[in-house]
Amino acid sequence: MSDPRDKIQLSNMTHFLATGFGSGLSPIIPGTMGTLAGIPLYLLIAQLSWPLYWLVIIVASIIGCKLCQKTSDDMGVHDHGSIVWDEFVGLWITLSIVPMMGISPFDWQWLLAGFVLFRFFDMLKPWPISYFDKNVHGGFGIMIDDIVAGFIALPCLWAFGTWMGW
Repeated sequence: MSDPRDKIQLSNMTHFLATGFGSGLSPIIPGTMGTLAGIPLYLLIAQLSWPLYWLVIIVASIIGCKLCQKTSDDMGVHDHGSIVWDEFVGLWITLSIVPMMGISPFDWQWLLAGFVLFRFFDMLKPWPISYFDKNVHGGFGIMIDDIVAGFIALPCLWAFGTWMGW
């Protein structure tokens, strides 16, 4: 049986972006590796004004639906673990609270806590994340469960950081 990852061509910009610059091709924990790869881009977009930050997230979400759908179709597998653009967007949503609160995006405590919380919700998939994961298909389906995970992790990050007194 062939590995669907063999169908990925990093010279193809769609595949390159959908796999998080190739980070999702990691043989171990590709979703976590993809989320890690999203951090440098977060540090860049977090320098933007709040409206521009959210515009980037919206555009990345819309483009992500197409990237993920095309790559999934090319691989012949729905939502293969190597497709991690959705992790990028989910992490950016989670961490959006940091610059919104006027906290440096380089504050390692917030960055680490946001990373852990997003990965927790993305991997565990409690309701309603699990609903979207099971019932929504295509590129939008690949993106939406991570978007919802990001929106659930966001207030948890705020509450945790506030409780910790950061």
